[in-house]
Amino acid sequence: MLSCNICGVTVTSEPDMKAHLLIVHMENEVTCPFCKLSGVNYDEMCFHIETAHFEQNELEKNFERINTIQYGTSSSRKDSTLQCRMEVNSSIHSACASNHPKISAPDPPNNGILKHKGFYSENLTESRKFVKSKEKQSDRTKIKGSIYEAMYSPPECPFCGKIEGCSQDMETHVKTEHADLLDTPLEDCNQPLYDCPICGLICTNYHILQEHVDLHLEESNFGQGMDRVQCSRDLELAQQLQQEEDRKRRSEESRQEMEEFQKLQRQYGLNNSGGYKQQQLRNMEIEVNRGRMHPSEFHRRKADMMESLAIGIDDEKTKTSGIMEALYRYYQNAATDVRRVWLSTVVDHFHSSFGDKGWGCGYRNFQMLLSSLLQNDAYDDCLKGMSVPCIPKIQSMIEDAWKEGFDPQGASQLNNRLQGTKAWIGACEVYTLLTSLRIKCRIIDFHKSTGPLGTHPRLFEWILSYYSSEREGSPKVVCTSKPPIYLQYQGHSQTVVGIEERKNRTLCLLVFDPGCPSREMQKLLKQDTEASSVKQLRKFVGNLKHKQYQIVAVEGVLSSEEKIARRQASQVFTAEKIP
Repeated sequence: MLSCNICGVTVTSEPDMKAHLLIVHMENEVTCPFCKLSGVNYDEMCFHIETAHFEQNELEKNFERINTIQYGTSSSRKDSTLQCRMEVNSSIHSACASNHPKISAPDPPNNGILKHKGFYSENLTESRKFVKSKEKQSDRTKIKGSIYEAMYSPPECPFCGKIEGCSQDMETHVKTEHADLLDTPLEDCNQPLYDCPICGLICTNYHILQEHVDLHLEESNFGQGMDRVQCSRDLELAQQLQQEEDRKRRSEESRQEMEEFQKLQRQYGLNNSGGYKQQQLRNMEIEVNRGRMHPSEFHRRKADMMESLAIGIDDEKTKTSGIMEALYRYYQNAATDVRRVWLSTVVDHFHSSFGDKGWGCGYRNFQMLLSSLLQNDAYDDCLKGMSVPCIPKIQSMIEDAWKEGFDPQGASQLNNRLQGTKAWIGACEVYTLLTSLRIKCRIIDFHKSTGPLGTHPRLFEWILSYYSSEREGSPKVVCTSKPPIYLQYQGHSQTVVGIEERKNRTLCLLVFDPGCPSREMQKLLKQDTEASSVKQLRKFVGNLKHKQYQIVAVEGVLSSEEKIARRQASQVFTAEKIP
């Protein structure tokens, strides 16, 4: 009896041992990764796995692992088999040398494959013949079959213990004989079960459930962390976009504000483009270049302008006198549709010239108002020795009033400077200048419409009450002792010299417009004044539809104390509002 030193198998003869060593330990040995079946070749093992273990989840992975680890690729299979045989034969060589010292073995051949010592004994030729003979092949097949049966255990039923020949038969047996056990719900089993509170998975062990839930929590924490990171990134991006949008919006608003400011500067003459003198010379040069003015006329007017600026008195080139007398004659002899008319004191008309065209209306209306006051004996005390000043002189007088302390807010808005600019003036500047001259006046602000369609009937009523307060008898034409009224609205100003009450009880203002040239105003001086000439003076209620109107009305002379009081009151300038 011989015993294998490798696996311990006992055989009866040396040929059987050789066959055992050749079949079991020298050929490629493949082991099933699921049931540990061994002793079969590669193709048989593939067939076994595909038939007996088709339901395994990782069949393909394990099969590739067998194919790669145990055999490698098709190109390296021979190398793997060669290495395996070298290791097995080395073990056999050592075992046989220790148990059979009488058997001698030559050195391994050049190919490096180790075999049992007995394969190289004196009976080497007989051993090869034995292996090749049909009888020994039959014996080897029998031994291989017995080893296969010893190594492979047939499947056993887990319910009844029945043994089947293969896994397919066992599966069929369980499904047919024990179907009721397979359908039994898990709750009926005695083993305690644990449900996952997150996904509902049923676990048979509390520790497994705890590990399973921990995995859920780790995944949830990771997801929440990623969500927080993503939210933080989204918030940061949103903030960056908002900041960029705000920056662009502020930049655009700043640009628009600058454009509007520059536009207002140009409109109100605060863009450092020169004042009355520069504009006068420039416009006269344009007229000469266009052939509308002779060069000699240019030099003559320039000399007159320089003289006027030097003495500060208007050159009266744009003045028209005698209009109020002509209106009195017209209403006495004509105007049958007028029931009554009230006229102010004598007023001279001044219109814009080359030097102030587009911005000098406020200055021209002040000249009209002052021309009336200079012809009124009631104001001789405060205006003694004065003449109608030119526009640069008026600018200088307003600056002097600011220096006295009148209207500091208005002064700051105009940068405390008017001379050498084309800055517009309005009701506040006219009030400031008159007050500094000790002329008593008031500002009334008609800040919103008081009639239909944006009209201002309250403005007409106030002017009527102003002129009709000295009513004597009931003549058709009333020449009052009231000075004209300075009328200001957005973008322009005019001078109110009277008011009509028509036969249909409607009211109509009579105004002098500095935009009307002298040639038009002189038409009123004709002996037979035509109604068409007076029409340009009339302003009905429907003609005044601006949002806001301000008037400056003169009411007398101020004492020195009253002037000081009004100067203090002008620190915070307020106007009387109607309504």
